Amino acid sequence: MSVISFSLRKSGRVKTLVATGRSTWARRKPAGSMKQTKSRVIILAGCFIAAYIATFGRLTYYGFSPPEMTASIPANTSIAARPDITDRNGELLATDVHTVSMFAEPFRIVDVDETVEKLSGLFPDLDRKSLYAKLSDKRQKFIWIRRQLTPKQQSDVLKLGIPAIGFRPEVKRFYPEGRIAAHVLGYVDIDNRGVVGMEKYIDTQGLSDLKSVGLTSVDQLQPVKLSIDLRVQNIVHDVVSEAIGKYQAQSAGAVILDIYTGEVLAMASAPDFDPNDPQADGGSKGWLNRMSNGTDEMGSVFKTFSIAMAIDTGKIKLTDTFDASTPLHYGGFTIHDDRDVPRRVLTVPEIFRYSSNVGTGKIMDKVGMDIQKEYLNRFGLLTKMQTELPEVKMPSQPRVWKKINSITAAFGHGVATTPMQTAVAGAALINGGELIEPTFLPRTREEAEKTEERVVSKSTSDVIRYLFKLNGEQGTGRTADVQGFHVGGKTGTANKVIHGVYSHKLSFNSFLAAFPMTDPRYMVLSFIDQPLTGLHNLNLATETAAPMVHDIISRAAPLLGVEPDFTPTMVANY
Repeated sequence: MSVISFSLRKSGRVKTLVATGRSTWARRKPAGSMKQTKSRVIILAGCFIAAYIATFGRLTYYGFSPPEMTASIPANTSIAARPDITDRNGELLATDVHTVSMFAEPFRIVDVDETVEKLSGLFPDLDRKSLYAKLSDKRQKFIWIRRQLTPKQQSDVLKLGIPAIGFRPEVKRFYPEGRIAAHVLGYVDIDNRGVVGMEKYIDTQGLSDLKSVGLTSVDQLQPVKLSIDLRVQNIVHDVVSEAIGKYQAQSAGAVILDIYTGEVLAMASAPDFDPNDPQADGGSKGWLNRMSNGTDEMGSVFKTFSIAMAIDTGKIKLTDTFDASTPLHYGGFTIHDDRDVPRRVLTVPEIFRYSSNVGTGKIMDKVGMDIQKEYLNRFGLLTKMQTELPEVKMPSQPRVWKKINSITAAFGHGVATTPMQTAVAGAALINGGELIEPTFLPRTREEAEKTEERVVSKSTSDVIRYLFKLNGEQGTGRTADVQGFHVGGKTGTANKVIHGVYSHKLSFNSFLAAFPMTDPRYMVLSFIDQPLTGLHNLNLATETAAPMVHDIISRAAPLLGVEPDFTPTMVANY
């Protein structure tokens, strides 16, 4: 049989016509095609499996690894906590609370206008122009938008659904008592660093160094206990704050010291501020702690120190007399007494009781300027007071001491001290003659004895106690006395220096007091600056500063454990 065949190639297929009496179509495959197809399928499946494994592994890694932070975002400060601060009885004064702060990553912002519009709707006080400029700068990887949000604010922002907006956990300092102990505690900045007060002191003791390397946490820090008693602090703060309005004054302050330990049991200065929001209500107006960081001439309170040094050096005796019938004249200056001072020969107790400038000037004339300066330095009245509070001002004194400076300094003019250091010096004259540095931390008598420094003899201290008691019962301190608690002390009314000139209308009034005079334990000093009125419409220390001490002791004495003694007492001749 003859076979006639020919091939036609079409689309990879070969069509063969075989002349066998019939036609037949047949497919011819390339060699090894089946093996190649199988290999390709295996390779493709392997690629899919590898990609799946890689994706799963990466997701697992992200799930279990800590969140990656933008390089420009500061380290997490939530672990760098501050210790709680409590009063001497464990009452909470300052603590950390957890909060969040909102940030943005501008390079991821899609619609800047929409973002600014939404955020400013929630926070109307945001600077829209500034925020727009920051968010538009795509070179910025991180910017703070709002620090320390409330939970509600955070929830409101989340509802906006803005991309590239995030939150960082932080801590915020909270002062549950607000203004009550503002000038003792101080406050912290937005990054929880101490700015002033005991908050700053805590940082200087090493806390700031630990925080910088992230080695502090709230679980590791023990509370810092202060010497102040919150109950007494409330009383002092109330009296001081009310005095400004009551006496139409510029400022006021008071402190209570334990005369045997140097502990500050309460201290307040007004105007003050809320440490939770230091910028509120005028901000800086209340920042000055006038008790330790403000100086003024203390007036006749200084007669206490002048008589103490005269007695201690033996220059005078308590029974000595001085002629106060006429004014003193020194270098063109005339020194005279207030109209209520008798114009006659006065004994030393009378000079103290009537607060005679002439009599005190004559006493200092016998003491001499060199001894006077030596004792003022001993008392700590010419040097910067040492204590934990960072805000302590250096007292001022004449650049060159002359005779007239010595005489006027004897009754509190020409030397400006802080009220706090004046109280500390006064405590030394009542506790037996030992100068003890004040402290805002708890201290025992035994601990205080290791640091105390004798400045006058025990017998001199007894004389000052006698004079305090005398003035409290018969002199200018009577308006401070509280029945049963036997308050003694010395008033001071100093003409205020206005533009370098002594004012005849404005004054700085103070009262240095101790109680109970039957067995003194506490020193109280109050001041009121530039009062326009007082008891009986008078604005001297007897009508202003002394009543402040009365109000403090009448409420605080029972809380300090002082039992009232209603046994009648009269000052006997010394």
